[in-house]
Amino acid sequence: MSDLEIKTLVLGPVNANCYIVTDEKTDKTAVIDCGDYTPELEKALDGKNLEYIMLTHGHADHILGVYGLKKRFPNAKIVIHKLDAPCLTDSQLSLGDEILPGAQKPVNADITVDEGDVIEVGSLKFTIWHTPGHTLGGVCYFVESEKTFFTGDTIFCLTVGRTDLYGGNDDDMFNSVKRFYDLDSDYKLYPGHNRSTTLEYEKMRNRYMRRFK
Repeated sequence: MSDLEIKTLVLGPVNANCYIVTDEKTDKTAVIDCGDYTPELEKALDGKNLEYIMLTHGHADHILGVYGLKKRFPNAKIVIHKLDAPCLTDSQLSLGDEILPGAQKPVNADITVDEGDVIEVGSLKFTIWHTPGHTLGGVCYFVESEKTFFTGDTIFCLTVGRTDLYGGNDDDMFNSVKRFYDLDSDYKLYPGHNRSTTLEYEKMRNRYMRRFK
């Protein structure tokens, strides 16, 4: 039986997935990506013990709600890769000036992470995979006990993140995606946009993965 409860909300100007993840053993909670702070999100967090605001990368469509969320839950720690942390205070780096001018309010990271670091939410361990390609500091959060990845804008259902924006790099994306292809088991994938999928499905159908065969 899974200890990981996942609630998905689609938020913000580019319809990014916001995941509310809770350890059912302890009722401790984290939010992964927050494209907007809305009444729907506020209601979904009623009664939750929010410990972390975990970000897969620093683009505005994934962080515009962080300021409001931190204001409501001041003890929740904002987590982001060290290379994308500047996006939280710079709306040019985050593309906030392009996505929704004037909407981003600066906020500082509480914890900057890198490859192999672990964030514990109750009994659940979220291991950081540094997966550059979409941004310099893009990460995926891996919960090994649940065979689950939160992939941000690295891997989507049937495609991968774009590499033509600031910090994007084709070679980095190639290497990040290949890390997933090289896994020898199936995993659930919860991406930054669109529907959830599985690694097995993506190996069969995602043209960016099929090139590794």
